[in-house]
Amino acid sequence: MKLAELKDHMQKSVEATQRSFNTIRTGRANASLLDRISVEYYGAETPLKSLATIGTPDASTIVIQPFDMGSIGTIEKAISLSDLGLTPNNDGKVIRLNIPPLTAERRKELVKVAGKLAEEGKVAIRNIRRDAVDEVRKQEKNSEISEDEARDLQEEIQKLTDQSTKRIDELLAAKEKDITTV
Repeated sequence: MKLAELKDHMQKSVEATQRSFNTIRTGRANASLLDRISVEYYGAETPLKSLATIGTPDASTIVIQPFDMGSIGTIEKAISLSDLGLTPNNDGKVIRLNIPPLTAERRKELVKVAGKLAEEGKVAIRNIRRDAVDEVRKQEKNSEISEDEARDLQEEIQKLTDQSTKRIDELLAAKEKDITTV
């Protein structure tokens, strides 16, 4: 595995962790809260953002306007069944989600969720590192590269791993600050 590929894989893990953080709600309305929601639409699981326009007219409301008015009920049901803990209000044309202010207890829970997501991202990065180091050791064993080259590559792999985990820690700190800010 080339270092550029390795860096790319680790970057994708960091980006996936960032997307996971975006789905954790803070006290403000944010359309990315709905990124994980899929709706059963004509027998297929379809992402909500493919079925509707999602907007945030103010800091405490998300408005969902379906492209197909016939799907408004299934969209409402999918939101109700999701783990967001929000109750959709349907007026026949749009669905409104009111984002209540977070309690101190709920903020603590969300910080824990963010920490868990960060740890999952770090585990993914460590798995990438393990696979890369195994590959280097295999190449060294097969005499494809020298012992010095193997050591240098392993050091580079570790540097990339450290950079990626540091980036996840930075993202986590920013998300925790976002969650705990009232």
